[in-house]
Amino acid sequence: MSRPYAPISLFRPRPLTKLLLLVPLLVPLYAAEQQPIAPEIGQEGKDVPWVPTPDILVDTMLEMAAVSTGDVVIDLGSGDGRTVIAAARLGARAIGVELEENLVAISKRRAEEEGLSGRTEFHAMDLFDFDLSPATVVTMFLLPDLNYRLRPNLLKLSPGTRIVSNTWDLSGAEGDPDAPGWLPDETVVLDPCPTWCTSLLWTVPARVEGTWQFREGEMELELEQQFQVVTGRWHFGNGSTAIEQGFLQGTKLTFLADGTQYSGTVSGSTISGTARRAEGNSVNWQATQLR
Repeated sequence: MSRPYAPISLFRPRPLTKLLLLVPLLVPLYAAEQQPIAPEIGQEGKDVPWVPTPDILVDTMLEMAAVSTGDVVIDLGSGDGRTVIAAARLGARAIGVELEENLVAISKRRAEEEGLSGRTEFHAMDLFDFDLSPATVVTMFLLPDLNYRLRPNLLKLSPGTRIVSNTWDLSGAEGDPDAPGWLPDETVVLDPCPTWCTSLLWTVPARVEGTWQFREGEMELELEQQFQVVTGRWHFGNGSTAIEQGFLQGTKLTFLADGTQYSGTVSGSTISGTARRAEGNSVNWQATQLR
């Protein structure tokens, strides 16, 4: 008599077969564990909540700063990396400083997906501990009190470094947040406004406060400086006159004295440029800082 056929044993999964059957289920779970958790807009951070700058305002900020190849852009509070990545697309070396490690992970992944890892860096650290000295451009979307605390560090950067902020300015003083401060060189307001729509630009001014002697040796400039605004007196022979409309944009100094319009470039302890007299003719001038 023949043995009964037992088909069920032919279809009983072996241990390896069971694992193979589970692979399609495990792979998505594993992949999900490897992805940074997406942040929520407005989530609390150490100093500021995470609120992204609209892409159109990112483009406006970088355009105002004239970002291009050769620039080093440092974005403070870089969030999901959008400003850093946009700057890298323009050919700049771009660096993000962000305290939240999850946002840094998201930023690195986005830069890699766009093939920009070679031109971007992201650091999970406090922005006050980061060395800003390599920057030619600093971008930020922080809060007024943080901007005020950052201002001394920004003013120490190389003259000509461009600072661009989303919405908040660099005014304020200790104990008086409404006190006037470092006024922007340019302000752009988007219309229509997406959500955040104001971009403010500053250029780090050279430091010119002190006494400067003209090359001829008979004239001196005594300059006082409040951020990019310059005041003082021009001394000549036995007389003197106040300088007017004194202004610094990076290393470029302009002022009016005794009816003559002066413009010059600051290079260390020397200012050199041209003076245009009221009658229209121009002469070269140079002054050296004494103290």
